[in-house]
Amino acid sequence: MLDHRLIVLRTFAVAGTVAATAEALGYSPSAVSNQLREYQRILGVRLVVKDGRGLRLTPAGAALVRRSDELTAMWEGIHSEVKGADEDSTPVLLRLGGFSTATGSLLSPAAARLQRTHPTLDVHIIEADPGRCLELLIADRLDIAVVVAMQATPELSDSRVEQVPLIDDPLDVLIPASHPLAGRESIVLEELAGEPWITDRPGTPYRALFVTGFTATGVIPQVVHQVSDWGSQEALVENGLGVAFIPRLMRLSGNGGVVRIPLRDTDAPSRRILAVLRRGARSHTIFAEAISTLQAIADEHERSTAIPRGPEPRKR
Repeated sequence: MLDHRLIVLRTFAVAGTVAATAEALGYSPSAVSNQLREYQRILGVRLVVKDGRGLRLTPAGAALVRRSDELTAMWEGIHSEVKGADEDSTPVLLRLGGFSTATGSLLSPAAARLQRTHPTLDVHIIEADPGRCLELLIADRLDIAVVVAMQATPELSDSRVEQVPLIDDPLDVLIPASHPLAGRESIVLEELAGEPWITDRPGTPYRALFVTGFTATGVIPQVVHQVSDWGSQEALVENGLGVAFIPRLMRLSGNGGVVRIPLRDTDAPSRRILAVLRRGARSHTIFAEAISTLQAIADEHERSTAIPRGPEPRKR
């Protein structure tokens, strides 16, 4: 097995602080600090130094993290080979993580399907934002994470993880069922130029995606409500308080008070959804099967939610 102190160091490199590292690993901050000090003492090399009130990696620490990418990938392959050579070995635990929309539309059906195929398999799901999921993955507290590509942490290089595309998730427009455009099969953003909009707060990835959607049109949207939760946005739209973008992966409540309409624009905003696992981990049979299951469910979702395109709409 890999030295657990190396995992602490690698998690610190991604999380950036002792507190975040402790949270990802399930340790106390003092335990993380002690593990890092002990690892330095054994290796005889300074791995971290004080930086204000926190710590940062030294060049030696950064080099160790970088070179250990090869080691962890090799260990995943060895672990897989050893388990595969054990004829009596059966799947026991699979740890999945993902953001809220993915939990309902991808992870939950994948877990159910895998447990039907492997009755002895115990699947645990953790719902967390993409950055947190990636920290848990490096900390070896998740086996597979489903993340939004635009929210992946830049420090997470291809040498540490394997990224598997699952689905491109376009943003549709959500309008009240009583809206004059509610009967349309598709829409262009210019037709909603004067509408009050509901979106996330400035500085968030979804707000950036929202702005990107309007960039090519030259339209400046009137943002009236700043709401993060998709369900809350749906409630505001249903009550006639504005219009919003909604990912196609997001299931609506089914109350009938809102209508989802696809954007006709070729540059309509879209989220790229990825499955991420530690490099080398896909050689584990159950991990590879989980990835295949997620891909199949993503394909099924894409086919079932494809919205037929009607004739080109007239612009107001």
